[in-house]
Amino acid sequence: MPITLPHRFSPRPYQLPLLTAMDSGKKRAVIVWHRRAGKDKTVFAGLVAKKMFERVGSYYYIFPTYNQGRKILWDGRDRDGFRFLDHIPPELRDGDPNNTEMKLRTKNGSLLQVIGSDNIDSIVGTNPVGCVFSEYSLQDPKGWDYLSPILLENGGWAVFDYTPRGKNHGWKLFQMARGNPEWFCQLLTVEETYKLGGTMSPEMVDSERKSGKSENFIRQEYYCDFDAAVDNAVFGDQIFACRQENRITRVPWEPRVEVETYWDIGWDDQTAIWFVQQVGKEVRLIDYYEARLANLEHYVKVLKEKPYVYGRHVMPHDAGYKDMKLGKSTQEIAREMGLRVEIGQKLNKEDQIQNARSLFSRCWFDQDKCQLGVDALASWHFEYDDKKQVLGRTPLHDWSSHGADSFCLIGVELRERVKQQKIKYPAYGYA
Repeated sequence: MPITLPHRFSPRPYQLPLLTAMDSGKKRAVIVWHRRAGKDKTVFAGLVAKKMFERVGSYYYIFPTYNQGRKILWDGRDRDGFRFLDHIPPELRDGDPNNTEMKLRTKNGSLLQVIGSDNIDSIVGTNPVGCVFSEYSLQDPKGWDYLSPILLENGGWAVFDYTPRGKNHGWKLFQMARGNPEWFCQLLTVEETYKLGGTMSPEMVDSERKSGKSENFIRQEYYCDFDAAVDNAVFGDQIFACRQENRITRVPWEPRVEVETYWDIGWDDQTAIWFVQQVGKEVRLIDYYEARLANLEHYVKVLKEKPYVYGRHVMPHDAGYKDMKLGKSTQEIAREMGLRVEIGQKLNKEDQIQNARSLFSRCWFDQDKCQLGVDALASWHFEYDDKKQVLGRTPLHDWSSHGADSFCLIGVELRERVKQQKIKYPAYGYA
């Protein structure tokens, strides 16, 4: 019995332009669709499952985190209970899917793998011919930086699907794609899809509003408004204010002022470093750097190659712990390399966040050198519990955590410094 692809999928009218564009030879696509518009259903069933039999190769379906990939796609089902993976029928598979590594092979030799952008190193050295970046506005943008030259060289394709999360890298990509004839670009609100067969009606959205969802949430999730403040973003209001007040701009280095660095050290993932100058009451964030799985020598080399004159380098409390093998702490090793390292004050996460929020009104960010760091601050978010309909109290640990944690260290340390400066001593006391 012949099998037709797409298998058990009939696109709605508003989903057809994307599929038609990719069938017509487009290699890049951005779809900013509202919540419950069927982004992943359309892309996986209508595109990936078909492309795997048109060209033999490796195909990656990338989510913000590995766990999200397992929950949404690998183990996911649609509203009728149909498994996403079954859009690739068993008759076309080469054996059972590998549930541990989330890999599925087809009889013609293609490979599908679901991964998280938080572990993009797992595919270093591979040669994919098709990639999907699901919920790209929540992903580490370095994943696309790594994969884009590979796809350009081998003629592969990439699709980015997401709803807005403020004016972060997702917004920048949408702005670029909208003006680039080589890209397919589409933004769909609930009003537009409902007229073309969508299942979410404006009345259902209004029901969400009446149940207590904020207007920012409604504008973001159902009307794809990049200007809406991100409700579950830890620093959503603060980043929004920075943009409104044009404090993300060109911030030149002042050579007469020492530069301080503030670190978050990822022992088995990313390390993030902010470069800061204080000029009067202004806190100027002039530079930002992060890398993954690099040794301390790498970061010291990066610092020394920059033209800055440094003051102190502030590291988190665990940099003061001795390594059992080396018998020295990271602080001690860094000092031996010539850095004036101090250990930052340790506070609980809620106090760190509060100190950081208080700092924002004094901050100016360099729009070019700090772009990745600002995107991290904008993306750091509390996870929403759909069952309980509440936000969690602890931010989700993902790619953005490291830049955000190092920024929190700035807030803690500068607030402590202000406290010390306010201490008044008796006329004949000792300072």
